[in-house]
Amino acid sequence: MGGQLNHRGGSGTVRNPLQAGTSLVMTQHLAQRVAVVTGSSRGIGRQTALLLASAGAKVIVHAGNNRAAAEEVAAEITRGGGQARVLVADFTRPESRRSFAEEAWACFGHVDICVLCAGADILSGPHRALSFADKLHLLWQVDVLGTVEVAREFGRLMRERGQGTILTVGWDGAFRGMEGDTAQAFAVVKGAVMAFSLALAQELAPQVRVNCVAPGWIRTAWGQSAKELWQQRVHSETLLGRWGHPEEVARVCLFLVSPESSFINSQIIFVNGGTNYRFPRNRTD
Repeated sequence: MGGQLNHRGGSGTVRNPLQAGTSLVMTQHLAQRVAVVTGSSRGIGRQTALLLASAGAKVIVHAGNNRAAAEEVAAEITRGGGQARVLVADFTRPESRRSFAEEAWACFGHVDICVLCAGADILSGPHRALSFADKLHLLWQVDVLGTVEVAREFGRLMRERGQGTILTVGWDGAFRGMEGDTAQAFAVVKGAVMAFSLALAQELAPQVRVNCVAPGWIRTAWGQSAKELWQQRVHSETLLGRWGHPEEVARVCLFLVSPESSFINSQIIFVNGGTNYRFPRNRTD
């Protein structure tokens, strides 16, 4: 990753090291591949969908309920010369989780790549005010069951077809630990996703590869408005001294679902800038 990386200290503007070259150039890296990216109307999922499309994949863009945002992503893909379809499926609803894989499969006749980015937002918006129990329940429905049930169905279809790759999204904090109610809830669900991913890889090999990407401090919507205390913590707690950016996670996702990673399977890949374990922990939930 190029660019200036020395951002330790303070909470001023954090320069994205990818900004100098963020325009997506169409290639044939994933030509003839079909990819579905859940939760791709925003954040990491959005950037991953755009990047896979730029590499030549036909992309199925998914949103839980915000069709307009998903349509915007699909339109951006189309303007760049790619092909996209939009599916809206609320993963809090069991029937939506059960039917999603077959609906996505039907869009282009098959799916080669499944990236499961869908996650409940409990850090901003109306869900921020929920109780711990309600937050945990919501996260379990979307992040865990929305990953487990959808991945299992895609895995079945891919194995019957004889090929495919599945990528899930965990969290580095579930591995290293973090204090606070919110962190405990995320640790439960993302720890479950990471453990499930390793088990699914055993089940589907050798026809289907399954890996997991585990981001750290990534500057999504919450990070853009986080308080000064959090900005300082991120700068101190990461070895690179800055927030990560969704594009940086997306680039790792692209590699993990591409032919270049054909001998990588059943792995959890941390994208966190390196963790400074010497950082003194404070209760900041």
